[in-house]
Amino acid sequence: MSGDWQVYALRYATRAARRHEHFIGGDPHDAPMPMDYFVWVMVRHGSAWVLDTGFTAEVAARRKRDWLRCPVEGLRLLGIEPDDVEDVVISHLHYDHVGSFHKFERARFHLQEAEMRYATGRYMCHHRLRHSFEVEDVAGIVRMTFADRVTFHDGDAELAPGLRIHACGGHSMGLQCVTVETARGAVVLASDVAHFYENLEARRPFTTAFHVGDMLEGFDRLRALAPGPRHIVPGHDPEVMRRYPAVPGLEGIAVRLDLEPIE
Repeated sequence: MSGDWQVYALRYATRAARRHEHFIGGDPHDAPMPMDYFVWVMVRHGSAWVLDTGFTAEVAARRKRDWLRCPVEGLRLLGIEPDDVEDVVISHLHYDHVGSFHKFERARFHLQEAEMRYATGRYMCHHRLRHSFEVEDVAGIVRMTFADRVTFHDGDAELAPGLRIHACGGHSMGLQCVTVETARGAVVLASDVAHFYENLEARRPFTTAFHVGDMLEGFDRLRALAPGPRHIVPGHDPEVMRRYPAVPGLEGIAVRLDLEPIE
């Protein structure tokens, strides 16, 4: 059965932030609104797929993020050896989603072709667009391409039974999300198609945007892919850690997304 995937969110970093940082146009109630950073793991029949790879301690220090643990080494907390992972989906090439890719010795990386075109093309002449990228990450994925370790996709695709990628754009040109068939139905791992529940629910786009219209349509795409709102998991919201059951012994570190939300 393809509906027997287990899905985990593993929190590896956080940062203090305020509401005006997360909404185009700011916010009249400029209260604290922290941001969490995750990688996601999908497991079926003993085989693990990973969505995104996080950033390194060096990048965390430079960008003033609170780095809690190496996201790749953190997989071992779930009983997963990074060297055994054969497939990694990269939602997009921003620093916090691809930065530790080099710690996967054997994996093949799945990326939208449009994202590579974006990260290596003329739009990177604009500081406002390139500030979310680390040049060494982008160069590293180019090297992985030359090593035959990148599979490029042009739109939606099924990568394994019950696991699909969906091109959305908006936040980044080649952004993609993932749907995973679980016992409770399709779980939509939004990554940065929706950073926070509030971005999606209030239809208020996030501040970092390649195309605002595509971002807004991405919110609609998430809803269309999900059986209901409780099946959409945003990419950076600390609420995820509160709404889903913790993995026993990993409270505050990892939660199960294939189980029903607590609230």
